[in-house]
Formats: sequence, structure tokens, C-alpha cells
Amino acid sequence: MIEYASNRVPLKLLSVEDGVLAVITGTEGTSYRNVGTMMAFAANGARVGSLSSGCVEDDIADHARKALATGGAIPLRYGIGSPFFDLKLPCGGGLSILLIPHPDREILRAVLDLGARRVPAILSIGLTDGRLELVPQHTPAPGHLIVEMPPELRFWVFGHGVEAIAFAMMTQAAGYDVTLFGQDSLQADLSRLGPLRLETVASFRSYVCPTPDARTAITLFFHDHENEARILAQFLPTDAFFIGAQGSLRARTLLIADLKALGVAPDHLARLRPGFGLIPSCRDPRTLAVSVMADVLATAETGHKVDPFALQG
Repeated sequence: MIEYASNRVPLKLLSVEDGVLAVITGTEGTSYRNVGTMMAFAANGARVGSLSSGCVEDDIADHARKALATGGAIPLRYGIGSPFFDLKLPCGGGLSILLIPHPDREILRAVLDLGARRVPAILSIGLTDGRLELVPQHTPAPGHLIVEMPPELRFWVFGHGVEAIAFAMMTQAAGYDVTLFGQDSLQADLSRLGPLRLETVASFRSYVCPTPDARTAITLFFHDHENEARILAQFLPTDAFFIGAQGSLRARTLLIADLKALGVAPDHLARLRPGFGLIPSCRDPRTLAVSVMADVLATAETGHKVDPFALQG
């Protein structure tokens, strides 16, 4: 299955500007990007995305201008099996790319609209003519590439203090959709640190949480843990793919007891992360932010908790 929420960025550019959509249709050996990755080359010279981390993008841009002039889709091959012997891929692999001039804007806008409504989009791309079509399900078809684009990964951050702010700002800086749920006291800190989407919560004691989807990570950063159980009890039965909370082993033991007292079912209770972040016992807010973000992204990629020591060697 090919899944790229980030492909919506190139699609957004070409939904308003004429240009060429470049799509990786095949790889051989090592590759920096996966099949289905997209890049946009606008007629006005703007570029969005990356297909090879800078190795062949300038050459692709030259071919994109030709595609715009002729109006026909152009297949390209770099690395192994390429006719461009003077262009090498440092990774040593092979890369097949299809250039699609003047992509159907109505299709692009429909994909973007689905994403805005948190609905997955499945795009079929004709490998010969570059024809785009939204299809209802992932069904392989000869001569077509099927690209699945789930809703963007998003982070809902609950809490107060420097840890919550550091994590929210770091994930936002990485380009993710982030909302910080906090109380009025955070406004003063944010006015000094920079722009961040903040949803003000009058009192966490009685707060009714929004309902997340399966592409939402729930992260709690509280020093006083009295409201955590009420918040988590609302999220644990949902489809959120990551639900975790900052706190010591003692705090976690008390939290589990509070959740049981609130009647949280054992199978829902098991959805609470056994740890919070890939680095144990973080004392620095920035390190904690990196640790938790890595944990969330690893979970999004693999679907389960990652043992950092298993990644070594």
C-alpha cells in the first residue's frame, strides 16, 4: 500500500497554478523516496516537493518545461537503466518518474477537499497518459499506479508549561498539523515564543474532548495529574493511533488506578502507551519533545511501540 499525506502539498500548488506533476512510478535498489512520492513544477518556476534529495531535480525541471510545451506525459529514468549516463544517483539505485503536464485541477481539488474533511483519497494514475482519477478503493489495475493519501498526520497536545509548548512548537516546525489545548496562562508564553494554534480550555476538570480520527496522536504534558484520567477516559475508546502521557512510574500507577475507577474497559486501558517517548527519563523539554515525536512517528509508520535498542546495530 502506498500512502502519502504529504503529497497534498504539491497538489495544492498545482490546484491554483498551471504546471507539471512529477510522480515516482518505480524504484530499483536503494532510493531516498518511495513509489508514489510527488513533486510539483509550476509554470511560473515554483517547485514543491523532492524526488531525489536534489540529485536530479534540475534535470526533471528541464523535462517538465518540455512536457508543458508538448502537453504530453513524459516518462523518465535515472540511475540504473537510465539513458542519462552523465546523471548519477549517489544511492546507486534506479528511479522511474512520470511527468504529467496540466494535471486535472478538479481532481486535485477533490483530493484536497477530502483531506480537509479528514477523508482518505485514493488516486489512480495512468502510467502512459498520466490521466488522474479518484477511485473508491485500492484495486491494482494494469497500466495504473494507485496512490493512497490518508488524512495528514496531526498532533493534539494537552497540557501546560514548557514541555507542552516545546513539543507543540517542534512538531509544528516539522510541518505537522498541531493544536495545543491549554488554559489562558499559555497565551503569555506563546506571545513570546511565536505563533501556534491554541484552543483555550476554561477547565480541564469538566472539558469535553473532541473526537479524534485514526491519524491523530494524543499527547498529554501535565505536571499536576489530577485531570489526566478524565481526559484520557474520553480518548482511549476512540480511533486515535497514539495516546500517551508524561509522568513518572508512580504517576502512571496512580493514573491507571484512576482510569479503572472511572470504568475504563481493560481493552481500552491497554491502548495507553506503556512509555512516553523513545528516550527514557528525559529531563530536558527539548529532548523530551524529540523523544515523543520520534515515538509518535515510529508508531505511525509501524503500528506498534518501537524498542529503540532494537534499532541499534
